[in-house]
Amino acid sequence: MSLSTVQESITKESPKAAENIVFDTRDLNLWYGETHALKNINLAIKERDITAIIGPSGCGKSTYLKTLNRMVEMIPTVRTSGDIKYNGKSILNKGFKVEDLRTRVGMVFQKPNPFPKSVYENVAYGPKIHGIRNKKILDEIVEKSLRDAFIWEEVKDRLKENAYGLSGGQQQRLCIARTLAIEPDVILMDEPTSALDPISTLKVEELVQDLKQDYSIIIVTHNMQQAARISDRTAFFLNGEVVEFDDTETLFSNPTDQRTEDYITGRFG
Repeated sequence: MSLSTVQESITKESPKAAENIVFDTRDLNLWYGETHALKNINLAIKERDITAIIGPSGCGKSTYLKTLNRMVEMIPTVRTSGDIKYNGKSILNKGFKVEDLRTRVGMVFQKPNPFPKSVYENVAYGPKIHGIRNKKILDEIVEKSLRDAFIWEEVKDRLKENAYGLSGGQQQRLCIARTLAIEPDVILMDEPTSALDPISTLKVEELVQDLKQDYSIIIVTHNMQQAARISDRTAFFLNGEVVEFDDTETLFSNPTDQRTEDYITGRFG
């Protein structure tokens, strides 16, 4: 099945809700063996928003993020209850094809993880997997993805070089370009700047804000200032629960829960 056919199939089968909710999580619980890692999570994440997830280490931020593309199921001891709807369709249903989900929901990790291939082949990899073989089309996809990731001008003369030769910040933007090349709806980002220097971090933040025009972005970050700078809405996680979820400005300036205020003012965490 081609990339466009997969996308059309999911779109037809899963009409978006009237309020443009891309992910609707209801009463989600997750266990790693006997450890109850996520507890009754209820979150409605809007389309074309940047949603930040903050909280101390071990609070369930990354675990929740990885449930949204079902990557968390790669751990054998994981079990879940509750429901997550992506564009109105339950993704935890056994009949939902995880391959189709990951075509629409891309992932960028904490540390840059380019393939041991050329810059060009890193970006072309996904489209090739989905059956695109025409060199002209691949060239267009690679250039567009690299441009959209704000890195084309830096690598346009290095496309045949191994991606490991790029700087850390360039590698992370290359990984974002690789994600964009399969034309997802949603981009999940798990602390994408924590391994980067301040200048590279700024470039990635500017890129994320630009991508919001075309993508729904969910970003886990340990950096509260980053969440305040770039996100539209913020969820505060603590001990596997959602303590508070609101517009970012409201959550940081006028939180309703004392635990949120204590965290963002540095009293714990």
